[in-house]
Amino acid sequence: MADPIAQLEQRIGYVFTDKSLIERALTHGSFAEGRRTIPTYERLEFLGDRVLGLMTAEALFKAFDKADEGALAPRLNSMVRKETCADVAREVDLGAALRIGKSEEKGGGRNKNSILGDACESLMAAIYLDGGRAAVQVFFDHHWGPRIDALKTKPADAKSALQEWAARVGFGAPRYTLTERSGPDHKPVFTVEVTLSSLTPAVGEGGSKQAAERAAAEALLKREGQHV
Repeated sequence: MADPIAQLEQRIGYVFTDKSLIERALTHGSFAEGRRTIPTYERLEFLGDRVLGLMTAEALFKAFDKADEGALAPRLNSMVRKETCADVAREVDLGAALRIGKSEEKGGGRNKNSILGDACESLMAAIYLDGGRAAVQVFFDHHWGPRIDALKTKPADAKSALQEWAARVGFGAPRYTLTERSGPDHKPVFTVEVTLSSLTPAVGEGGSKQAAERAAAEALLKREGQHV
């Protein structure tokens, strides 16, 4: 039977010297229930969160050399959120190598954003501890580099931009709802609300439903620090 850890090492392009680190990075709390001697990924997650934050801040600082703190902060938030980490975890099929309890297995734990996001951060910490900054930088550049580059590319319109960004960070498809139509028939005003995953909805207005949808998409993107 193939070793899931060895297969994961092949997918991420890094082989651990200290195998206990990768084993701990893949061990969810449910796997250790009733067995206190089994270390879980919680401590590594704490470190990985800081490693990811530093590397992302540094990459954004270089990529947007004219942006101030107010413009950089939401971009950073979009890159380090759990959904983005979970998306990266899916890219390397991290879920297949997780060590989780039977109840969590039955509950679809291998594909939960919360678990995958935490495990991705833990994996980064494990790589950092095992191979140093250079090793985890390779992993970061491969998976976060294209995402940061995409922040600099201006899509054709706001709706397309929102659709692409939502897919990139694993949010699913945006949903547009017409909430109001006002004004005279010859000059109507449409109000549309766009919802996306757990984000706070955004509202836009326009002379047509399509224009209102674009305005709503633009409002949500700007609030999340994305270029339109």
